[in-house]
Amino acid sequence: MAGSPSPSAAPAQPKILLAKSGLVTAGPVPGKFGRGGGEEETAPLRSRLPPVGSLNLLSDSWDFHIDRLLPFLTENTDFTVVGVIGPPGAGKSTIMNEIYGFDGSSPGMLPPFSIQSEDTKMMAKHCTVGIEPRVSAQRFILLDTQPVFSPSVLAEMMRPDGSSMISLLSGEPLSAELAHEVMGIQLGILLTSICHVVLVVCEGVHDYNMWNLMSTVDLLKHGIPDPSALSSSQSQGSNPGLEKENLDKVNEGEEYMATPLFVHTKLQDEDLFPNTVVQLKKALGQYFCSSSYMRERCGNVVKDHPFSSVNHGTQSNDMDSAPLKLFAIPSKNRDDCARSQIESYISALWKLQNQVLSMNCPSFARTVSERDWLKNSAKIWELVKKSPIIAEYSRTLQSSGMFRR
Repeated sequence: MAGSPSPSAAPAQPKILLAKSGLVTAGPVPGKFGRGGGEEETAPLRSRLPPVGSLNLLSDSWDFHIDRLLPFLTENTDFTVVGVIGPPGAGKSTIMNEIYGFDGSSPGMLPPFSIQSEDTKMMAKHCTVGIEPRVSAQRFILLDTQPVFSPSVLAEMMRPDGSSMISLLSGEPLSAELAHEVMGIQLGILLTSICHVVLVVCEGVHDYNMWNLMSTVDLLKHGIPDPSALSSSQSQGSNPGLEKENLDKVNEGEEYMATPLFVHTKLQDEDLFPNTVVQLKKALGQYFCSSSYMRERCGNVVKDHPFSSVNHGTQSNDMDSAPLKLFAIPSKNRDDCARSQIESYISALWKLQNQVLSMNCPSFARTVSERDWLKNSAKIWELVKKSPIIAEYSRTLQSSGMFRR
C-alpha cells in the first residue's frame, strides 16, 4: 500500500492506489484484492515512493513522465494495460474504479480514480488531467485519461489571442480549437499503441462522436511500432543514428493495435431493448468493417471478420462473438427498475469488469516487463508527437477553414 491513514485523520489523497508486488503479497493473510502486510513492513518502501498526487503519466503540459510511475512497476511480464477514452461525465473513472476492484464500503477510503462531484459539474471543470495511472493487485495497469471534446480542457489551454499554450506537434503553432482536436487524436493513438484493451466510452445511444474519433485514430496510426519492439537494450550504448536505424526496421513490421471495447453509458429503458442493442452492435460493426479494429488474431494469423455480411436476423450471441464488443450501461437511476429485460446499472458494470478481466487480448510481439513497457511507452509518445501523418492531417484541418488561425 502507498500508505495507511491514521484513525483520527481523514486522508487527503487515496491510499490504496498503486502497489509494488511486495506490497500486495506481504503478510500471511491478504485482503479482498490480494493486499496484505502491516505498517512496519511497508513503511521503508513508502518512504521511497513519490506522492500519489504527482503520478500523472501525461501532464497538463502534454509531457510524458516515466519517473513518476516507474517505482511502482516491477520486472513482472504477466500484466495487462487497460486504457479508457471518452467525453466528460460519461462515466470513465467510475468504470475504471470498477475494473480496479475498488470496495466503496471501506470507511474513509477514496476511490482510485476521482469521480466528478456536483460542485465540479456546476463549475464546468474536469477531474482527470492528462493520463492518471493506477496499478491493481492483479497487475492491471489502468490508464484513466482527461476527457475529449471537453469545453473545460479547451478553456484551460486557450490563450487570450485564441492560440494554444500547449505544444503538440513539435512546436508547430496551432489555434486552441485545432490543438484541442489534435489532443484527442494523439491520446487515442497513444492508447491504441501501448494498451492491451481500450475502453471507448460514449454517452447515450446516439453519441457517435467517439466512433468518429476512433476511426480517425485508425486512419492516422501509422509508423507507430509495437511497444515491445522498442527494447531498452537498443538504446544502451548506441548512438542516435543506430537507434534511428533500429526504429526504421521496427516500423517495417506489422503495427500493433489494442483491442477496443465500445461502452455506451447512461442508456434509458427504450435504449436497452434487445433489438435496439443488437441494431447498435450491427451499426458498430458496419461502421468499422474496413478498419484495423475488425481483425481477429488467432495466434499469428490475422484475418478479417465478415461483419458487413451480418443481417437483421443475427442473434445477439453471434454479435458477442465478433471482434468488436459493445456494452450497454443503463443510467444509474435504473437500478430499481423491475422490468426483466433491463439490466441493472450495477450488474452491467460487473459484467463489463468480468469481461475486461477475463479477456484474451492480442499480446505484444515480444515479452516485455512492466518497467520496460513504461520506458517504451515514453518513446512511442515522442513518435506520436512527431508523427508527420498527424501533422499533415492537422494542416489539412487548418486549411479547411474549420478552425481559426
